[in-house]
This record gives sequence, structure tokens and C-alpha cells, in this order.
Amino acid sequence: MDKILIQGGRRLEGEVAVSGSKNAALPILISALLTAEPCYYQGIPDLVDIHTALKLLSGLGVRVKKEGDPAVAVGHFMLQADHVHKMEAPYDLVKTMRASFLVMGPLLGRFGAARVSTPGGCAIGARPVNLHLKGLAEMGASIDLVHGYMEAKAKRLRGAKIYLDLPSVGATENLMMAASLAEGTTVIENAAKEPEIEELATVLNKMGAKIHGAGSNIVKIEGVDELHGVSHRVIPDRIEAGSFIVAAALTRGDVRVLGARPDHLDAFLLKLKEAGVALTIGADEIRVKGDGKAKSVDITTLPYPGFPTDLQAQMMVLMSVSEGVSVITETIFENRFMHAQELVRMGADIRLEGNRAIVKGVEGLSGAPVMATDLRASVSLVLAGLVAKGKTEITRVYHLDRGYEHIERKLSALGADIQRIKG
Repeated sequence: MDKILIQGGRRLEGEVAVSGSKNAALPILISALLTAEPCYYQGIPDLVDIHTALKLLSGLGVRVKKEGDPAVAVGHFMLQADHVHKMEAPYDLVKTMRASFLVMGPLLGRFGAARVSTPGGCAIGARPVNLHLKGLAEMGASIDLVHGYMEAKAKRLRGAKIYLDLPSVGATENLMMAASLAEGTTVIENAAKEPEIEELATVLNKMGAKIHGAGSNIVKIEGVDELHGVSHRVIPDRIEAGSFIVAAALTRGDVRVLGARPDHLDAFLLKLKEAGVALTIGADEIRVKGDGKAKSVDITTLPYPGFPTDLQAQMMVLMSVSEGVSVITETIFENRFMHAQELVRMGADIRLEGNRAIVKGVEGLSGAPVMATDLRASVSLVLAGLVAKGKTEITRVYHLDRGYEHIERKLSALGADIQRIKG
């Protein structure tokens, strides 16, 4: 099993390019199921979750072809779902990547049938799919749980008015894709507002869908009879961008984060400014100059456009070495403080009280052997290792590979002493 070794204490300097967004790319790749025509996608990141999605689609009968230079691991793909012969997303794939459940909407919308494994729990907390199922049922699907699989059927889905009890990103995406080929108009109320929702709607509209209001809490979809192929470049990953910004602030470095979309990071950037981090914000880049110690700020994670839960762990590291006391409140997932105990092993002063973490800034962290527990926790340990005194050894880094494209190479190019040891 691979591990990452970091010798801390180096100041990061230079430029780093943000990869394509994982959370945008996954539903976009899956949306290829909605048409028999070829779909061309650019800027797809080289991640474990992406490979899982492509394996899932291939298993359904989708043709997957890598475009461009075969020596380049990332980038361009052609997908064509003109010979789909299977309607099932198996447990071995859904359990490793919950986004696999997103095939249910497109399969039901285009083929009238889907058999998808229930994803089960998750290390960061339960994320039930009941909102997906409730919405599809309201659109006329009959859904049964059979031997751990959700079996859904519908002659043709019909438009419906759907209210989401929570603004679920996955449910909004699944229902948007299903509704694109439904008969009549579907209205999703209390929809998720994330940039990835807008991005999926943009792709679907380029394919011939009629979606209005994506990015607001009410999304209206007028169903069409068929969709066609598309060519699209995926937006940059806002969470990766935020992670590099925190890395620069932690090491008091001078880093230009290229391709970052400031309009996707408003709440996060405002908190950094409140903490005293010097930022220069351009149209598609953010420069960070960490001139001194950050000041403690309180943080509450909220659905977009609030502070993102996916940047909570990274900010906890920054608050661990800031001046003062910070209270971090996690409102999205009930078990997303597992990184806190590993940070304490490195010398952080963190006390957990339910869904709150009280973080008292310390003079510095010290390197230690630590273990990653989930995707965002893993990157927080990398960030802690960059600023810690001595050597940090991180195990179970397969979590990291799900969402960060060659992060050790990118950090090394900025001057970090970091290496991956193959296991």
C-alpha cells in the first residue's frame, strides 16, 4: 500500500494549475447515457473515482475512448452510449464510489429501467439516497428493493413537482438528468446550488435539454424526446484550488493558483481574508502571499454558497497554527472530524464537542506517522505535514488518489519535500 513522506518546513513558491473538477466530471460522464451520439469531454482529471466511473459505464455497454496523446494520462475522452446492453450498477463499484448511483436517473429516463446497488454508509456519515428515489417515484417510476439493489421501472417518466427535504447535490443531479427525457415539465424545489449543478445543466442544455434556474433553489426542466452529442471542457476543481491556497497560507509562501474560479469560492476566500491571509484575486487565478501567522476565525459549514464542508479539514489545519481560538461547526456530515485526532498526534490542540471542534492555535506542529480516513481528511494531513517540523508519514493514501490529481508532483514543483513510496 502506498504512503506519502513529507519533510516539513519548506516555503511553497511558484505556480500550480488546478485540475478539472472531480465532482463536476463524474455526473457529466454519466450524462453520456442520455444519448446514442458521441460525447467529447476535455479536462477530465486522472483520479481513481474517474476510472471507477469509466469502468462502470463500460460495463453498461458505453464505448469509452481516450482522445489525444496516449502518453498523457489525463484530459480528453469520447463516450458513446449507442449499444447499452446492461442496466445494472453493481455493488463492488457503488460501494467504492457513491456517485455510481447517478446512473439511475439517465437509465430510467432513456431506457425505462435501472438496477442499482444501494451504496450503504460512508466513513464521514450516512448519506441516504431516499431523496433520489422519492423524486423518481414522483415522476412515475416503480421502485423496489431486491437483494440490496434498487430496481426501478417506468414506461416513460413524467414531469412532476418535487421538493427536496435537503438540498442534495446528488439528488438534484440525478433528477435533472432523468427529467431531461421525461414527458412534461419537472420542477425541483430546494435544489442544490453548487457550481457543479450549473455545470451539469450547461452540458445537458448543450445536448438539447431545456433546463432553467440551475444554481438557484428552484430548477425547472422541460422534458424533450431525445438528446444529442456534446463537446465540453470541465470547470476547474474549486476544492483542489482551495487546498492549494491553504497550503500556501500555511507555509507562508507565495503561490499563484492558476485556473481557480474565485466566484466558486466566495465564502472560503472571505474567511481567509478575515484570517489575515493576503490574497490577490484575478478572473481565473488567485495569488496567495502568506506573510505572517493567520488569525483564528470561526467557521460553520453550510450548503453552497456557504462555507464548503469539503474545505473544513484543510481550514482546521490552518486554524491549528493560527493566533487565538477557532470554533469550527460541521453541519453537513455528522462524522467529519476524524482528521482531528490525527492532527492532535501532530501537536494540534483540538477539542471535539459534538459537531463542533474548538481549535486553539499552537506555535507549530511536529511530524508523525498518521493515517488518512477519508478524502478530505487525507489532504489535511498532507497540509499539516508541509508545515510540521520533521518527517510526516501518511498511510492509506488511496483516499487521496480519489480526488487529488498527482498532488505530490504539484507540491514538489512548488518546493515541498514530498514523495510517494510505492507499497
